[in-house]
Amino acid sequence: MELNRHQIRELAFQTLFALNTNEQTDRESFFQVLTDGKYGDKYPDYLEQLITGVLDHKDKIDQTIEKYLISGWSLNRIAKTDLIILEIALYEMTYVDDLPAKVSINEAIELAKKFSDDRSRKFVNGILSHALEELVK
Repeated sequence: MELNRHQIRELAFQTLFALNTNEQTDRESFFQVLTDGKYGDKYPDYLEQLITGVLDHKDKIDQTIEKYLISGWSLNRIAKTDLIILEIALYEMTYVDDLPAKVSINEAIELAKKFSDDRSRKFVNGILSHALEELVK
């Protein structure tokens, strides 16, 4: 049994959230804890790509998010859950070539439904929709 991309995104979200709290978090050990060891040593490549990609491109991704915040808002005011969801989606939209941007947006909305609230879902959708407009220009 293998993880699908939706499950991998959830794991990436949880791992990035943990790394935000403690930079010393060991990704592979955390993966084992999150999955109860069900997948043995099969640490998914796409999971590593998402985590490393978000961390490597965080500044550029966060600059994109800041462009679409209303006046008076900053990254510091965004809930960490929402920020991480946005970062994963924007990483995929910008750097993952074999994935339609709308899939990333839908997946981000699903993450917001699971890990945040209805207002967050709308906020995430709004930021990503504006980013999509810029990407297709």
